[in-house]
Amino acid sequence: MQQEILATVKPSAPRRWTGVGMLSIVGALVLYVALTTPPEPAWLVFLLAVGAGAFWLAYRMWQATSDWIELTESELRTGAGQLIAKVEDIETVERGVFAFKPSNGFLVRTRTKAPNTWAPGLWWRVGHRIGVGGMTSAAETKFMSEMLFALAPHSADKTRPTQPKRPCR
Repeated sequence: MQQEILATVKPSAPRRWTGVGMLSIVGALVLYVALTTPPEPAWLVFLLAVGAGAFWLAYRMWQATSDWIELTESELRTGAGQLIAKVEDIETVERGVFAFKPSNGFLVRTRTKAPNTWAPGLWWRVGHRIGVGGMTSAAETKFMSEMLFALAPHSADKTRPTQPKRPCR
């Protein structure tokens, strides 16, 4: 049975090219410096490792951002079908300025732990926390977070803060 997709978050092509391009340029510059003006052996190994790490990260980001995130009534998943979180397992959705969240994204806290996973530029999971965003559009992730807030079982218990009522005189 196919569930209806309520919201989708997908990185745009210009953001993908910019992010991967910048990481590749950093890797190339660090390797260039390491090979043209070789420093002491310890620093040479460090620079080679940083350059290789930047290229590896660019490759991982290119792979990860070719996917997208979908929200259905029962789960948050990738376009490839990898389960990120079940909606009934979600405790809170944090979208605030001071939340530890990805750029243009939101943070989800779940009741149960899951294995750590990372899709650079799209989403990550560490224990109970899931960060969605990065190379994504702010409008798409805000809409998804609002839908997720409305679907999550906790949303009936918590209301948005309102202005305190002033006593009548």
